[in-house]
Amino acid sequence: MANALTICRIVLCVALLITEAFSPTFFLIYALAGLTDMLDGYVARRANSESGLGARLDSIADLVLVVVCLVKLLPAIDVPIWLWAWVAAIALLKVANVASGLVVEKRLVMPHTVANKIAGLVVFLVPFAIPLFGITAPAVIACAAASFAAVQEGHLIRSGSLDPAA
Repeated sequence: MANALTICRIVLCVALLITEAFSPTFFLIYALAGLTDMLDGYVARRANSESGLGARLDSIADLVLVVVCLVKLLPAIDVPIWLWAWVAAIALLKVANVASGLVVEKRLVMPHTVANKIAGLVVFLVPFAIPLFGITAPAVIACAAASFAAVQEGHLIRSGSLDPAA
């Protein structure tokens, strides 16, 4: 059931591609995708069906949602160059973390740390905040949270401090 919710998030991402950015339909589908993200882990824990496959599928679905949102929202907003640089730095750090995980752990590692979960929630809320506050304030808060989470994630991977199930 949990994996079905995760797959549903991917299907909702495809539906987002055919909506207008910042429209009520976009926000409804986006909110449903976020709900499936919150529920899949809860359902897996309650049903005692957590698995490595489910965790990886969840990470893939999260990535698909981010990419789809970038494709839909970036053309609709004016992003300052300094923000592009910050986002690129976070992305490079995340790529370095994945590479480090492959070297250190000999497997794909995408830890679901508390900091990553908080950063994910903050980043998820950004599209809802843009119509109210513009891009700058929500983006600074989201990038700060994502930067902290990425640095912590890298430290945990490279120090060997990961939970073996991560």
